[in-house]
Amino acid sequence: MARTLPHTSFNRSRLVRVLAGLAVTEVAEAKQSLAERLGLWLDFTDAMALFSALGSRAGGTSASPLAGPASGPLQAELVRLRSALVDAITTDGVRKTGNVRIKLPTPAHNASVEDAADFSPYHRYYLAHQREMSASIAALRASARAALAGHSPDLKRLAALDEVLEQALASRERNLLATVPLFVGKRFEQLFAAHRAARRDTPLADAPECWLQPGGWLVAFYRDMQAVLLAELEVRLEPVAGLIAALGKEVTK
Repeated sequence: MARTLPHTSFNRSRLVRVLAGLAVTEVAEAKQSLAERLGLWLDFTDAMALFSALGSRAGGTSASPLAGPASGPLQAELVRLRSALVDAITTDGVRKTGNVRIKLPTPAHNASVEDAADFSPYHRYYLAHQREMSASIAALRASARAALAGHSPDLKRLAALDEVLEQALASRERNLLATVPLFVGKRFEQLFAAHRAARRDTPLADAPECWLQPGGWLVAFYRDMQAVLLAELEVRLEPVAGLIAALGKEVTK
């Protein structure tokens, strides 16, 4: 019997908990089972492909030569990839310096308050991280499916199921994750509004360069945006981590 893939649960995931903690969205408990939610996401063609993947039988019963060492390199690559993506998020050139792949925006020197309070650069920054996560994780997921498909009939069926699910749910997942930077934008506006309200009776002019000082509202925003990015990374890694875990259990029988 093929092992069940751990599904991405947007209502219980760390990502949704983090967003809820920022007080920019309310998260309700799902009233539908996973099967019911999948039914709403899959159109008729996708459902037929899923049925085919679940009902197919792989030929042969012997394991391929991949059986012994297959899971080790994939697990190592998963660890390496997660570490690299976490490092890309945390090494932002502002809060942590180093080999910066995607530099976190900062207010330009002598920028006006209006220009410095524009969320657009941070939106582009978040989208750049989403593109990097999507591309690198997709490559590893494809490699994991190939390893499963060459191992045993049950794991071949699991690989086929994962491929169908990825194709069927790609648009839905993409649309869901596209809303995340919008919530981050709401947090940006929320913190800036609180900053302005706190300065309402201050005679001194606001200075964007001070926003990055300890306790500054932009420092708080950086921290919150990083927490959201790290939580989204874990959501994106769940499917491939499940595939590799299934392979690891099979080869250690």
